Amino acid sequence: MKILVLADCESKSLYEYFTPEKIEGVELILACGDLKQSYLDFFASMSKAPVLFVMGNHDKPCGKDGYGGCVCIEDQIFVYRGIRILGLGGSMRYQPEAENQYTEREMRRRIRRLWWKLKWNRGFDILVSHAPAAGVNDMEDLPHRGFACFGDLLARYRPKFFVHGHVHANYGTEFKRISQVEGTTVVNAYDYYILDYPENP
Repeated sequence: MKILVLADCESKSLYEYFTPEKIEGVELILACGDLKQSYLDFFASMSKAPVLFVMGNHDKPCGKDGYGGCVCIEDQIFVYRGIRILGLGGSMRYQPEAENQYTEREMRRRIRRLWWKLKWNRGFDILVSHAPAAGVNDMEDLPHRGFACFGDLLARYRPKFFVHGHVHANYGTEFKRISQVEGTTVVNAYDYYILDYPENP
């Protein structure tokens, strides 16, 4: 299954110079935050693939119904064609009382509240977040520091993919699009990327 992942910036190639061939064969779209509603709605209207998204630290809160034809999967396990997709948006808290920002303790609390959903679904196959995991594609400054609890999730449930954004390719670091963590493929979705999800026979 081809999955289009998006994060952080509007891709000129896909958006301003869009042609249907560029997303031909895409069956699922995952958005990792800090993208305008109109941008996500564009892909929902131009593709037959469902658009699932989490919130970035710069996003304004949306209602329970999400954006137009897109589905917010914050604190949910969304199952699509047998693929269990867990959504945990937001970044490390660096501004008091800011929306979509969390301390490590607050993020751990969010995960603990998902215990029944994780048990009922027997884990998950893809983690979709805005922030990275601590020590995996993150940075040393507080706003771009990753969550250690994400690493714990990967170690316990060993999903096939962990897709995140938040760390841009132009930040002056050694940008990594793909990493491996104990059997999980970690994808930085900055701008856009198309990944192949192996489907079971």
